[in-house]
Amino acid sequence: PDFLSSAGGTPTGDEDLARDMIGRLDLRATIADGVATIRRLQQPQRSTGRVGVVGFCWGGALADQLAVAAGNHLAAAVSYYGPPPPPAEAAKVKAPLLLHYAGLDQRVNAAAGPWLAALKAARVPVTSYEYPGVDHAFNNDTAIGRYNAPAAALAWQRTIAFLKLHLA
Repeated sequence: PDFLSSAGGTPTGDEDLARDMIGRLDLRATIADGVATIRRLQQPQRSTGRVGVVGFCWGGALADQLAVAAGNHLAAAVSYYGPPPPPAEAAKVKAPLLLHYAGLDQRVNAAAGPWLAALKAARVPVTSYEYPGVDHAFNNDTAIGRYNAPAAALAWQRTIAFLKLHLA
């Protein structure tokens, strides 16, 4: 879903405006909307009942937050370089997680270690990859200077395999 629908939708061609609009979202309401969407998609007439989420950057953080908030309603979550929730939230996660981190992204990676340790301590099935020598947004092919085709292809291959495993 486009979480900016209520504000007219995500603007195309203006990343600064999109970031500003995302910054004005009520995070709790957005997470509640995401959980409601997951539950709606679980209905048999809409899907197999197994719902997963994939997010990049802010969306990666949201994927982690949805894994915390959705409990057993979420079958899998994939986060690309998303700042993680507080480690104390890890025990609420019921879905397997796949986490992709950029080796040069010190801001996100500083919080990734404690999040991963907490997930493992809570026995959450988690797989994490760090892609050396790449920066935040390495999968964004419109981000000149950040996009890294080999890392993006490998991460996407791992994402598809993970989703096939957990959503089939």
